[in-house]
Amino acid sequence: MRRAYQTLAGLVLGLAANAHGGTLVVHVDDGHGHPADSAVVTLESPGRDGAPPAPATHTIDQRDETFIPYVEVMRPGEQVVFRNSDNTRHQVYSFSELKRFEYVLRPGASSPPLTIDGSGIVAVGCNIHDEMITYLFVTSAPARVTGKDGNARFEDLAPGKYPVRVWHPQLKPGDQGARLEAVVAEGGPATPTPVHLTLLPDPRASMDREHMGY
Repeated sequence: MRRAYQTLAGLVLGLAANAHGGTLVVHVDDGHGHPADSAVVTLESPGRDGAPPAPATHTIDQRDETFIPYVEVMRPGEQVVFRNSDNTRHQVYSFSELKRFEYVLRPGASSPPLTIDGSGIVAVGCNIHDEMITYLFVTSAPARVTGKDGNARFEDLAPGKYPVRVWHPQLKPGDQGARLEAVVAEGGPATPTPVHLTLLPDPRASMDREHMGY
């Protein structure tokens, strides 16, 4: 009887292990071999990336005259709040087609929650400090933002081929980013899928309105 229980436990563990999908890692660089953080990697065929999360309220902070984070991924219908943690006033605004708004925020103040409907990219600036810029990337598809290592990671995907889109706020005007097909293998460690982008200098260091897309 004990051996039967052990056999049954082994079968259950084996089924549980098989229930987990594969992992997809996309590595983005700037075309010169340097990891590109703040790139948005989107799975245009979601596979088994889990159920959509509950609607969230995102916070974009303003510290040291910088929007934090540089890029925020949101789902349609979610809300965003802009918080001023600086000791100076900020005038937060966007002229993007998806959502136009403007808030004057005194030190320590926050905007009311702003709902973003539809999908697209909202570029946000400060009318007082031109070097300040942030982007809201609104999509219903599974999406990740690359970290300092240039990696975006998706877990629990069924083995197969996935169409992937890669976008970065410092792409040249008219450049829509990269589109590719990534392969998720069954079991084993994920081999990073490389993506090479050609990027402009960081606009937060030197504002260039021609490339901001307002």
